[in-house]
Amino acid sequence: MIEAGDRVLVGLSGGKDSLVLLHALNDFLRRSPVKFSLAALSVKLTGMDTDILENYCAVKNIHYTVIEQPIIEIIETRKEKSPCSFCANMRRGIISTWAKDNGFNKLALGHSLDDAVETFFMNLLHAGRAKSFQPVAYMSRTDIKVIRPLVLATEAAIIDEAKRLGLPVIKSPCPFAGHTERQRTRDFITDLRKKIPDLYSKVINALENLSESESWK
Repeated sequence: MIEAGDRVLVGLSGGKDSLVLLHALNDFLRRSPVKFSLAALSVKLTGMDTDILENYCAVKNIHYTVIEQPIIEIIETRKEKSPCSFCANMRRGIISTWAKDNGFNKLALGHSLDDAVETFFMNLLHAGRAKSFQPVAYMSRTDIKVIRPLVLATEAAIIDEAKRLGLPVIKSPCPFAGHTERQRTRDFITDLRKKIPDLYSKVINALENLSESESWK
């Protein structure tokens, strides 16, 4: 996912996933024979406290940028039926455009295996398509590659690591948290895993054996 000379930008939401990702990549940067550069950027939602993240990045000597955007207000005004999807797409667009304008060629996002499985089932149940996001994806509009280094890590493992490292996880200001289609899908998967303990490995196998354009490499 990372090659010599890459300029990698981490989308830092302040949640456990993106903080574990940033910590891991910063540690990898110091140890790896592959030389690359690393920075972080947050899209600041209304009510989001980025001071904690700024202090963390300063201690780690990571260049950090904040862009304020009233996404929550836009969602409420538009009465979006899929606020999570809208917010994710809008933030990714803002971050990838900023990355291109500032000379970055890779955008690292903290999606976990749980996120991938949830996306798979949301596509399957609501769009009739067996697919999820790619571990590595090229965005032609901005000429940026999106990488997801934590895509095989479970949410439980990420939670444990965030606690072990004492990372400054901040509370999301999102008023829709816990009341979205993704949350309902998450609850459905939790119940399904009680009956099918190896559900995740089955989904990975499916993703690795889809058509050429959709399969995981």
